[in-house]
Amino acid sequence: MNRAYDEIIDWLAGGFTPASLVAYRPSEAVRERVAELISRSKQEELAESESTELAHYLQIEHLLRLAKARARHRLAA
Repeated sequence: MNRAYDEIIDWLAGGFTPASLVAYRPSEAVRERVAELISRSKQEELAESESTELAHYLQIEHLLRLAKARARHRLAA
């Protein structure tokens, strides 16, 4: 399992509210790793494992964006 999954699973297991979901940000280490993979993917071909890792990060980001949008809607209601 990669670091982003571990962080999110730990955060989910700890419980959360709509407000804490909206405020959630991955750690600096995860953000730096994603930025590195994106940068390298634009400059050179990534190894298959790195390409898979980047795809997983992007899936996680997409799910979090959807969840945050719903949480914002609930907070505004």
